[in-house]
Amino acid sequence: MSQNDLHQKLQELLTHPFESEIFECKEAKNDFDFGKLGKYFSALANEANLCGAKEAWLVFGIRDRDRVIVGSQFKNQANALTKLKSDISHKTTNRITFKDIHTLDLPEGRVLMFQIPAAPKGLPIAWEDHYYGRNGEELVALNLEKIDRIRAQATAEDWSAQICPQATIADLDPQALAKARENYLEKYPAKASEIKEWDEQTFLNKAKITVKGKISRTAIILLGRTEAEHFINPAEAKIRWILRNSRGEDVDYLLESCPLLLAVDKIYAKIRNTTYRYIKGESLFPDEVIRYEPYLIREAINNCIAHQDYSLGGRINVVELEDQLVFSNKGSFLPGSVERVVIENAPEEYYRNQFLVTAMFNLGMVDTMGGGIRKMFMAQSRRFFPMPEYDIEPDRVKMTVTGKVLDMDFAQTLIRNPELSLQDIMLLDKVQKKKPLTKHESQYLKSRGFVEGKSPNYVISASVIEPTFDTDLRANYIRQRGFNDDHYKKMILEYIQKFGSASRRDIDILLLNKLPEVLSAEQKKVKVGNLIYALRMAKQIENKGSDAKPIWTLLVSSTDL
Repeated sequence: MSQNDLHQKLQELLTHPFESEIFECKEAKNDFDFGKLGKYFSALANEANLCGAKEAWLVFGIRDRDRVIVGSQFKNQANALTKLKSDISHKTTNRITFKDIHTLDLPEGRVLMFQIPAAPKGLPIAWEDHYYGRNGEELVALNLEKIDRIRAQATAEDWSAQICPQATIADLDPQALAKARENYLEKYPAKASEIKEWDEQTFLNKAKITVKGKISRTAIILLGRTEAEHFINPAEAKIRWILRNSRGEDVDYLLESCPLLLAVDKIYAKIRNTTYRYIKGESLFPDEVIRYEPYLIREAINNCIAHQDYSLGGRINVVELEDQLVFSNKGSFLPGSVERVVIENAPEEYYRNQFLVTAMFNLGMVDTMGGGIRKMFMAQSRRFFPMPEYDIEPDRVKMTVTGKVLDMDFAQTLIRNPELSLQDIMLLDKVQKKKPLTKHESQYLKSRGFVEGKSPNYVISASVIEPTFDTDLRANYIRQRGFNDDHYKKMILEYIQKFGSASRRDIDILLLNKLPEVLSAEQKKVKVGNLIYALRMAKQIENKGSDAKPIWTLLVSSTDL
């Protein structure tokens, strides 16, 4: 934008007070708190989505109380604003950051105009895993109703359920149809005699691949003949495998189109899952394993198929390197946080391609309980290999899996401490990969004796604590790790059953001092909010109060507790 365009935009913002939900101005004469800037980014992006606006604006160099231009020297050094865009992206959902940061030089002083994109449809934007919004001009936590409203946008229209009017059963691949029946029978063995009596149309309807005999886009993707791909144009149903040598040169490739039900096996067969040898524990003899667990490869490819945003017209890629596999698909990462999915074992609450995912579940391709990502992390931890690495962009998700031990200290820590939680393992994985730790994370790892050194150069301790049955250490372990979510949910339900109802304050008093010590005070409050939300979504409790002052009561009988 030109200086004239920016000046015009600024005047427009300053003279329209009703835009306060998606506009904020701050003096920020010399500095501004980075964490608060991130919260404003989340809040303004979410409110822009809810208002139907394309963007929101945060302006520095304007006095808030009277909107007088006073000028700002915030980030006035060379390249400081470029670095700020990058720093913000590290802590937001899907690494979304400012569209641009504009500098407007006026006689009254320098004005910074932060151009913030609206949150994508169906995907609220979090800052450090917390959602923020606005109540007038006040910065607040984004309430559950607004979160639900944004998330509901993703299910308004399911691309994968749309009908291909000109397609017929003749456009489906006979071999893929036979394989689909075989998989369905394996999934539902109790229906064996019934399934044998079904004709093709009945089977496709029962498996939720077609809609009342009409061919859906899902049917073309999973079972369509190769030449039938044109029915979903301009979308593509293709998986490309590429083999690269140590110099990054492509030395082989395979491109498979629909039916993707069969393409998964063909791509899997191309991957050179060679033997890897490493010494475990005190033995002088090496262990031998294949580099990649077969389940992990298939799960990763099927996840790409299930979560691909086909409207973007891209291909699914599987790139094989010397000791790594890289899987990528087009589309945003709807759960928002990989850590939340893995550590809290939180299933997806909605899917981009719900119809496709349901069909893939019926054919044994995916687990709709949402445990697939967590299982891939567990598969790597059993081998003492690095955790899967996610690179999340606004319109692409890339996952890298390493097929070897990266750091023997990491492997030895896992071997000597079989009771480690997945959260502990993921933190240690950050250390071996030289990734920065938060203050709480480093304090926790130090308290367990797992790391030594000073920030940011932590290393895994050479003298890791051995597992012990000491009662005091057991208690400390529980204080640091906490219990699983079901334990806390049961406490909430039992409290409500005993006293008839519970306010948010009641539940906070009940749980906050029982949550893991590794969590900050704010993270604990968000954790409690997530537990309440999960119980509400499961229709176990309901709110008889208001959003501001909820009163939670039971929707289940005492025998269900």
